[in-house]
Amino acid sequence: MGFSVRRSARCRTVGAGLAAVALAAGAVSCSKGESEESPKMTPAAAVAKAAKNSDDISSLRYRMTGEYPEQGRIKAEASMRIKPTIAMSMKMTALDQGKDGSAEIRLVDKAMYIGGNPEMAKEMDGKTWMKFDMSALSDEQLGGGAAGAGQAEQNPAAESTFMTGAKDVKKVGTEKVDGVETTHYTGTLTLDALRDSFKDEDKATREKREKSVEQYEKMGVDKLAMDMWIDGDDHTKQFRMKGAADKGTLDLTITFLDINKPVTVTAPPAKDTVDLAEMMKEAQSG
Repeated sequence: MGFSVRRSARCRTVGAGLAAVALAAGAVSCSKGESEESPKMTPAAAVAKAAKNSDDISSLRYRMTGEYPEQGRIKAEASMRIKPTIAMSMKMTALDQGKDGSAEIRLVDKAMYIGGNPEMAKEMDGKTWMKFDMSALSDEQLGGGAAGAGQAEQNPAAESTFMTGAKDVKKVGTEKVDGVETTHYTGTLTLDALRDSFKDEDKATREKREKSVEQYEKMGVDKLAMDMWIDGDDHTKQFRMKGAADKGTLDLTITFLDINKPVTVTAPPAKDTVDLAEMMKEAQSG
C-alpha cells in the first residue's frame, strides 16, 4: 500500500511538471512608445508594420493573464532572451489548482527547470527543482508536452504576426495600456487562413509558424479572435487571443512591460534538481 501511494504521488508530480511545461509556451510580441499611429495608415498596414518590427526584438519582459484549456485561469510574469540564445524565467500560477498551481520555470541551455512548488518538493525527496531535457523525451511520452516546450524555443514575437492573416482587421479606437497610448485593433481568422498567410515566407519562418499553429490544433482550436494594441513606435504593447478548444477556453492576454533590455537566466544548483525523465521511468516501471 505504501508503494502504491508513493507511486501515485509521483505520477501526480510528473503530471504537474508536464502541465507547467505546456503552459510555459506563452509568448507573443512586444513594444514601447507612447504616440499614436499615422492617420494615413490602414488598420491592416498598422498590424503588418507591428508584426514586421517584432523581428528586431532581442529580449522582452511580459505579463500574461487569462484562461488556458484544462488548466483554467492563469497569471504569469516572465523575462525572455531571444538573441543570441533562448533563455526564459517565468513565475506563474494556475489560479484554479490550489497548492499545486504555482511554479517557477526557467529555460536555460535547452533544458527547462520547474520549481517553486512546495507540494512537488514533498514528492522529490526535498529537492525543489525538476529538470526537463527537451530532447530527451518524445511527444508520445509527454502527451504533447514536448511540443509545448519546443514552442518556448521559438521567437516569442512569432504569434503577433498571426493577425496579419485576418481579412477583417478593424480599428476599435485609442486606449491606454499601462500608461502608454495605443491604438486597438481586432481581427479573426481560421487556422487554414493562418497557414495560407505565411505560405510565401522563407522556409525557416514557415517552419516556426507551423509549429505554433500545430499547438492550437492539438488543443482543438480552429478559429482565433484577436485583439492587438499598438503603440506610437509601431510595436505591439498588448495582444489577446481567444478560441474555443476541445477541453476548455483559450483566452490569453499578453502585456509587454519592456523590450531589448539585458536578460540573464541561470540554472538551479544541481544538488536541488531531479530529472523529470528519470521520474517518469520510475512511475511507469512500477
